[in-house]
Amino acid sequence: MSDSWPRRRLLAILRGASEPLDAQELARVTGQHVTTVRFHLDVLTRESLVRQFQQPPRGRGRPRIGYTAVQRSVGYQELAQVLADQLGSDPRRRSDAAISAGRVWGSKLESVDQPIETLDDARDLTITVASELGFAPERDHAGETDEQSLIRLTACPLRELARTHSEVVCGVHLGLMREVLDHNGARDTVSVRLHPFVEPELCVARLELLTARTAEGVPGVNSDAEEPRLATSTNRVAPQLRSPDAHLGKQSTNQR
Repeated sequence: MSDSWPRRRLLAILRGASEPLDAQELARVTGQHVTTVRFHLDVLTRESLVRQFQQPPRGRGRPRIGYTAVQRSVGYQELAQVLADQLGSDPRRRSDAAISAGRVWGSKLESVDQPIETLDDARDLTITVASELGFAPERDHAGETDEQSLIRLTACPLRELARTHSEVVCGVHLGLMREVLDHNGARDTVSVRLHPFVEPELCVARLELLTARTAEGVPGVNSDAEEPRLATSTNRVAPQLRSPDAHLGKQSTNQR
């Protein structure tokens, strides 16, 4: 399975889904033909990486076959709760601590030696790292300008944890991205911010040239802060994103 990008992506999407998905739904998300999706799902099932479930039909017809990723045996939800509690009661302090932890993680990643000279370089490196970590990233061409790039994170291995511990889980991911970019030459030139749950199953990473960034009207940015902030996950995030970038959250304002 490890040598198949389509199967890795399907597995990442299933790990981040809140309910079983059938082959038609996965084909629509990935853009693959449904027959191809079914082939990859059969391989993943034989490898015991996904499990099949019978689901009610839509209208008349035979029952559908839904798929879900086989969950790891470790109690991640409980572990996240313990870690969050250990980081204190102040959400902002927990977020800052998580970002710092993510930076430490990013400094230990291997195979991320990819010098950054342009915004495109920063985008490509972020996509590479996010792909390796199971986020199934997609380049958002509609949101690209000379000064910013948007990356759609269509899956997350820890999505359910992030729904209840976003300042910890998403903070770690933001710190990791920031460290990897800084390590490869983007410090003081490119900023990265993470917008959790722009849609119920979608997060967005925003890369911006620092010379073009302004704090006014941008969610999650503190103009006096040295460290990029995690975009808040309250109901005001999606409308603010919709104003300049309507394509990010067309169908839902639900947040984590």
